[in-house]
Amino acid sequence: MTHQVHAFEPPERFVAGTVGPPGERTFFLQARGGGRLVSVALEKVQVSLLAEKLEELLTEAQRRFGVELPEAPVAAGDNEPLDTPVDEEFRVGTLGLAFDVDSATVVIEAIAAGEAEAEVELDDEDEDEDDDEPDEDLDRLRVRLTPQATREFIERARRVVNAGRPPCPLCGQPLDPAGHLCPRHNGYHR
Repeated sequence: MTHQVHAFEPPERFVAGTVGPPGERTFFLQARGGGRLVSVALEKVQVSLLAEKLEELLTEAQRRFGVELPEAPVAAGDNEPLDTPVDEEFRVGTLGLAFDVDSATVVIEAIAAGEAEAEVELDDEDEDEDDDEPDEDLDRLRVRLTPQATREFIERARRVVNAGRPPCPLCGQPLDPAGHLCPRHNGYHR
């Protein structure tokens, strides 16, 4: 089976966004450019970690390579909803990040979850010890961003993650509009 590499180098727009009401949201990364629109689904924690790791990558690029980093955007930036139609190309299993020193750009690669991720390998004798690369037969979304575009992506991703249900002040779990079974209250509704 052939795999697809959806490459946007650079995209016209690359954002994290959601579809659905809080508590039932589906998270997406969406890239648009060259008349194409690609949306890939992922988990909320993946969006949060992506923003965190991109911030660390920019800081490390500045420290090691002297890359000029823009300040975090003061304005709200891109608050537009995801472009429609939001058709899921694949569900993300692995995220990869790199900094290209030659072009001073950040490369983000979202790789589809494969069947192998759910399987447990019982026979390790045939495995290569340096086989850390995800399966090359999986679909992927590859985006190349400038440091400024990366900062804007980070800010939007953080806003999207924080826009969900408010946390319970006692246990930190999300509060549902219909109530919340708080473990700190021994299961009584709050």
